[in-house]
Amino acid sequence: MFDGFNYTVQGESHIQSGKVCQDWSDFKAHEKYAVAVVADGHGSKKHFRSDVGSKLAVKVTLKTIDNFYHNADEFEKSFVKNPKKVIKKIQKYIISYWNKEVSWYHRNNPVTDDEKKNFTNDEFKAIKMESIYGTTLIAVVMGENFSFGIQIGDGSLVVLEDDCETGMPIDGDENPANLTASMCNSNAIDMFNLFYTFNKPLAMFVSTDGLYTSFGSAEDFLDYHTIIAGQFNDISEFKEIVLRNLTKRTKYGTQDDISFSCVFDKELIDENLSAIRNQIQVNNSRAAMRKAEHAARIKKMKAKQAMLRQQREEEEQQ
Repeated sequence: MFDGFNYTVQGESHIQSGKVCQDWSDFKAHEKYAVAVVADGHGSKKHFRSDVGSKLAVKVTLKTIDNFYHNADEFEKSFVKNPKKVIKKIQKYIISYWNKEVSWYHRNNPVTDDEKKNFTNDEFKAIKMESIYGTTLIAVVMGENFSFGIQIGDGSLVVLEDDCETGMPIDGDENPANLTASMCNSNAIDMFNLFYTFNKPLAMFVSTDGLYTSFGSAEDFLDYHTIIAGQFNDISEFKEIVLRNLTKRTKYGTQDDISFSCVFDKELIDENLSAIRNQIQVNNSRAAMRKAEHAARIKKMKAKQAMLRQQREEEEQQ
C-alpha cells in the first residue's frame, strides 16, 4: 500500500519582505503507484509570476502520470522494454501541458500595470511570456514493478534503498546544457535529468533547494531522510513534527521557501522499520565521527597558524 506526504513552507525572508511563496508541492497515492512532486519558482525579477508557474508544473506532472497509468498494464510493459524512451515521452508531455496551462493563464490574467512598473517598456517587451512563470521541477514515481524520477533545475531527489541506505541518484547541479535549467526554457526537454530502478526502494523523497541548504553537509541531509522514514509508523503525529521542523529550518537557517514531498511503500516500511532505526543509529555514529574529525582538523589548522605567527614574530625580533 502506497502512502506519502507533502509540505510547502514560506521562507522567512519572503515573509519579512512581503514576497509570495514561490514553491509548490503535492503527492498522490494510488493502488498501483504513487507520485511526489515539488517545484521552485525562480526568484529573479523577470520571473514575477513564478509562484503560478510552480503550481502549474506540479499540477500537470500529476495529470501526466495519471494519464500514463490510465492503462497500467500497457504502460508497465512499455516501461520495462525501454524506460528511457518512456520517461522522455513523459517529460515531453509535462512540458507541453505546462506551456498550454501557462498560455491559458496568461490570456485570462493579463499582466497588470503594477507588475510592469519594475520594468522599462523595452525591458518588458524583451521578456518571453514563459519566462514570467519560470520554475524548476522534481518528481518521483513509485510503482509495483519499477520506480523513476525526473528533475529539471536545482533541488534534491533522495531514495531510501531496501538496505536502508539513502542516496541521491540525480545530481541537482548536473545540467547537460550547462545553463540554468527551467521549465520555461525553449530547450527544456534537453535539460531534464532522470533515474529509474527495477529494485524496490522503501521510500523516495523530493525537495526544493531550501531544504538542502539548511544542512551543514550532504551526509547530514541524507541522514535526515532516514530519520523521517523511521517515524512513518505513526504518520499522524509525524506530520506535525515535520511541519514544525521545516518551519524552524527556514526561520533559523536557509530563510528560503522549502517544499518537501515523499512517497513510500507502507508494507515495506513496516517490514523494515527495525532495520531503518538501526541504520539511524549507524548514521548517528558516523555523524559523531565526522564531527570529531572536523574538530581535529580545525585544531590542527589553528595550531599550524599559531606556529606560523610565532615564527613571524621571532623573525621580526631578530
